[in-house]
Amino acid sequence: MTLTEKILAHAAGLDSVKPGDFVTCKLSLVLANDITAPIAIRELRQMGATRVFDPERVVLVADHNTPNKDIQSAQNTKLLRDFAHEQGLRHFYEAQGGGIEHLIVPDTGLALPGEVIIGADSHTCTYGALGAFATGVGSTDAAAGMALGESWFRVPESMKLVFTGTLRPWVSGKDLILYTIGKIGVDGARYRAMEFAGPVIESLDMAGRFTICNMAIEAGGKTGIIAPDQTTLDWVRPRATRDFQVFTSDPDADYVEVYEWDAADIEPQVAFPHLPENTRGLSEVGEVTIHQAVIGACTNGRLEDLRVAAQILKGRKVAPGVRCLVFPGSVEIQLQALREGIIETLLEAGCLVSTPTCGPCLGGHSGCLAAGERAIATTNRNFVGRMGHPTSEVYLASPAITAASAVLGRIGGPEEL
Repeated sequence: MTLTEKILAHAAGLDSVKPGDFVTCKLSLVLANDITAPIAIRELRQMGATRVFDPERVVLVADHNTPNKDIQSAQNTKLLRDFAHEQGLRHFYEAQGGGIEHLIVPDTGLALPGEVIIGADSHTCTYGALGAFATGVGSTDAAAGMALGESWFRVPESMKLVFTGTLRPWVSGKDLILYTIGKIGVDGARYRAMEFAGPVIESLDMAGRFTICNMAIEAGGKTGIIAPDQTTLDWVRPRATRDFQVFTSDPDADYVEVYEWDAADIEPQVAFPHLPENTRGLSEVGEVTIHQAVIGACTNGRLEDLRVAAQILKGRKVAPGVRCLVFPGSVEIQLQALREGIIETLLEAGCLVSTPTCGPCLGGHSGCLAAGERAIATTNRNFVGRMGHPTSEVYLASPAITAASAVLGRIGGPEEL
């Protein structure tokens, strides 16, 4: 069996499963946010449930429209706050210790290898970087998971994406996943488990792995997953809140498709509007002026990402007419960035550093685009109107390319600086 099949079989109490099987699995964690949780809470009440299955394993994070941008978002967050108090949930995050759900959950040891995790947010697949089966679900499925502690799945086919060779300068996990989506398309992994492997993946730190798995959904994947290794275990063990079990794929496991790419052939990538599959190597971008640069989000809001941005921006200035917005992924990350002098560097360069929030990624607040404006962003989606006006444009790239572009006033790389 593949890694994904082993995890699902274990959670279902079965010796084995195969693609296409329907299984009911015990859940290790159920997650929702300030947009999806209000619906889930309503559905939970309508189905007659009075208590969640385990107040230790239901997590609510207010991150999409927080700090509250309007009355409706304030009402939604209050609903989460009240529900968390009523149910005795230990893990409700809004202000103190808050930030973006897909950084808080793994960083606080709430997602662990070998687990089955569902979240009412499509980027729940981020936790596959730990070797977990993590997937996004609708709010109704999340409500059922909160009440029952289990959920049903159709076992997905697994595909393997192998990266060999050596990374070129400034090429990161973000570039690898953009390259992958550019090659297979936004439906190239539809309802499949995307298993990333090979020496290049093994050489990545956890930040790079989280970025890769975060965007598996942008290729249609049911989940993205990376087998745990020593890097994973060294990162997880100091954070783990409970015991966990590590699974790996069998050498003779079946994959519906296997891709193998030499990292030496991959240059920094930029996804053009209006799909993540519209990728080009940096050398093929041409002259694209920008009005806004966004560094952060659940895709690239980690401390490692902020360090890269600060390295490039140190001693330089954001180009006139460009707004460079930085969103640390959590309060803890923001605090550490402050201690390291990163925040000072970013502010001196002319960036605006925000409270940790999803903010402009979904066109929520703190950086919406006007008609005809262009943004380059470390976020994960660039659909029509994603960050503001329907005639605006979003280009996706790594923190290195985004920071360099903020200085240049057009899309470009650090080597130009």
